[in-house]
Amino acid sequence: MGEWIGIIDLGTTNTKFLVFDWKGHVVYSAFKEHGWYCPEKGWIEQDALEIYHNTLKLVEEAFKEKPTLKRQLAALGITNQRETTILWDKNTGVPVFRAIVWLDSRTTDLVREFSQSKDGIYRYHKKTGLPLSNYFSGLKLLWLLQNVAEARKKAASGELLFGTFDSFLLWKLSGGPQGGQHLTDVTNASRTQLFNINSLQWDKEILEEMDIPSSLLPQVVPCDTILSEAKIGILKGLPLAGIIGDQQASLIGQGCINFGEAKCTYGTGAFLLVNTANRTVFSRLGLLTTIGYRLKGKKVCYALEGSTVAAGSAVRWLRELFKLKDDKDVELLASKVKDNGGVYFVPAFSGLFSPYWDPSARAAILGLTWDCQDSHLARAVLEATAFQVKELFDAIQRECGMEIAELKVDGGMVKNELLMQFQADVINRKLQVAQNQETTALGAAFVAGLAVGLFHDIEEIHSWRRTSKEWLPRMEQLDRERLLGYWKKAVHKASKWIE
Repeated sequence: MGEWIGIIDLGTTNTKFLVFDWKGHVVYSAFKEHGWYCPEKGWIEQDALEIYHNTLKLVEEAFKEKPTLKRQLAALGITNQRETTILWDKNTGVPVFRAIVWLDSRTTDLVREFSQSKDGIYRYHKKTGLPLSNYFSGLKLLWLLQNVAEARKKAASGELLFGTFDSFLLWKLSGGPQGGQHLTDVTNASRTQLFNINSLQWDKEILEEMDIPSSLLPQVVPCDTILSEAKIGILKGLPLAGIIGDQQASLIGQGCINFGEAKCTYGTGAFLLVNTANRTVFSRLGLLTTIGYRLKGKKVCYALEGSTVAAGSAVRWLRELFKLKDDKDVELLASKVKDNGGVYFVPAFSGLFSPYWDPSARAAILGLTWDCQDSHLARAVLEATAFQVKELFDAIQRECGMEIAELKVDGGMVKNELLMQFQADVINRKLQVAQNQETTALGAAFVAGLAVGLFHDIEEIHSWRRTSKEWLPRMEQLDRERLLGYWKKAVHKASKWIE
């Protein structure tokens, strides 16, 4: 058996294939972008088969470029964008509809319908740790059953399977209609709003109330499970081991394996997670109680999470609006002014997630005056991400009953020095930037290594993690309070916009 780990990282905007050596160094990396489809307002879809074929091409190209690579791999692991929902025909392997992406807001009416109870959006909170929202998979699956022709009938006869991208890819790679393994791990299951995070079972009562057949659902396993062998093309015979949702993988990759250790990933959205060890901390401050990870023979490790809809996606919107070449141009534009000039941007393109859970909010620019320039708007877009993370950081500290001394950060936006300094300033804490920005794949690789016995204890992850840079706060408290006051005022103006 080899000593390297291959990871398929199925993100929102691209698919990556990375290979790590046994010391946690990246020895190979490649990616392919994949498209979004927006057929109606608020709908965001992806072609699951396109992403599957991109994945195969990435791995096949790697093996052709490096002929010895396959035999150097101990396992191929998977990490994925969570909540994105796929329903496929188990006899053909073809999805009955495009994948509904986690950003999609078509289930607003279903959220409203299921919120008609004394607990409102917290109807299933004590079971799932999640408020009712467009974000999670369960109502997306229900929408498919209600709106795709023959879906309800085929589901009742056992012809369909449901899963997030990890399940779909694993099923395809392990044989598809000819004996493919229909599995997911506890982290992805905990994001469906159908999984009881206390009993670690699909919740029968929720399934009955949502009228979702249990036959659609994958078997749930610990993250560090040997899943199957690949049975497709050049991958044939390669052990498939380890599944974990992307943000939980990043939590491990950042070495946040003790109570109170926190990380934030700045990707399409911003995702702040804190490890709460074996405690389920149920939040009333708009945070999510989720499963951080579960390893074989170990107790579940839980986490509190704050999620925002837009971070990098807001920067991409600005780039397209101003016809800028890349993210560096956004930073250069924002750096032309010393402050935001009183301009605040609320990136609620498809509503607000934590801590507001307001699907009716919409993006807004406030505070414009005659002397405002494009640079002020660029700065406001970057600052919006930092303000959102500040609110999540404060809520997490209150829920955990402790001060968090530092925040570990990763993701594409940490290259933006203006943003990172401003983030340290508004949370008034030190930021630690990971040397290896592929912390999601790094965490997934470590889990896969645990599955096949390359490692024996999660504590060994500390030998893999390295810090490249630190940012220290330097803003005066009065300035911080003034900025945050205007931010909260701007959010209030953007909230409840859609009747």
